[in-house]
Amino acid sequence: MTYKMIVLDLDDTLLCDDHTISPRTKEALMKAQEQGVKVVLASGRPTFGMREYANELLLHKFGSYILSFNGGKIINCSSNEEMFSSTLSAESVHQLFDISRRENVFIHTYIGDEIITMDENPFTKKESTLTGLPIKMVSDFVQSVTVPVVKTLMVAEPDVLKDVEKKLQKELDEHFSIMRSKPYFLEFTEKGVTKGTSLHQLIQRCGIKQEEVIAIGDSYNDISMIEFAGLGVAMGNAPQEIKDLANFVTDTNMNDGVAKVVEEFILNVTV
Repeated sequence: MTYKMIVLDLDDTLLCDDHTISPRTKEALMKAQEQGVKVVLASGRPTFGMREYANELLLHKFGSYILSFNGGKIINCSSNEEMFSSTLSAESVHQLFDISRRENVFIHTYIGDEIITMDENPFTKKESTLTGLPIKMVSDFVQSVTVPVVKTLMVAEPDVLKDVEKKLQKELDEHFSIMRSKPYFLEFTEKGVTKGTSLHQLIQRCGIKQEEVIAIGDSYNDISMIEFAGLGVAMGNAPQEIKDLANFVTDTNMNDGVAKVVEEFILNVTV
C-alpha cells in the first residue's frame, strides 16, 4: 500500500515527554513530505498551541494540515484557510457549566487565544503550560461566555473524572461528542465532531482514500481516527484498550515510535 497521508496526535505521540520532536522523527516526517505525503497534526489542543510544531515541520511549505480542538477546526497550513469549523453555542456551554457545578469538577473553555475559567486549579494550569495560552480568570463564567466556542473541558483528578465521564456519556450523548484526551481532561465538542469525522472530511477535500491514511495516537480521543484510518496505529505507551483497537502497535513516544512507523510503512526503510 502506498500511503498518502499520516495523521499524528501531539502529546505522548509525536512529542517526547519534554514536548519536543525527536531528531529521528523530524527527519522521517520531512522525508515523507518531500515524497508528497501529507502530514496532519491532529490534537485536542487549540490551533495556537499547535502552530509551533506545524512550523517546525514546515507544513506550510508542503501543503499539509492542522486538525485542532479534537476535530473542531481544520486549517490548511499553506493558505491558513480555515477549511472546517464547528462550535458549541453559548447556551450549551452554560449547560455544561451547571453540570460541572453539580458534579463538583472544574471547567474551562476558550475565547480567542485565552483560556476562560473562574476556578483556579492545577489542571487548567497544565492546559496553559501545554498550549501556551494564558488563563483569564473571570468572576462569572456564564456571563463571560456569550459567543459560540469550539470546545469546553471539564477537569479533575482522573478517578473523579472517569466516573463523571461514564455518567455524562449516558446523560449528554445525544447533544455532545464527549471524550478524554488525558486522564484529567474531559472534552466536549459539537455532536458528531471527532478527530475521525474531521479526518473523513479532510481526505474527501484532498482526494485521498481512507485506505491511504495512517493515523497514530495514544489516547481515547484518538480512537475515532485510529479506527477510521487504513492503518490505525497505537503508541507503545498507549493504554491496552487503545492498542487492542489498532491495526499496529509501534514503540513509545520516547523511543521514536512515530519515526519507526514512517520508516517502515512510508519510506520503506529496513532496519
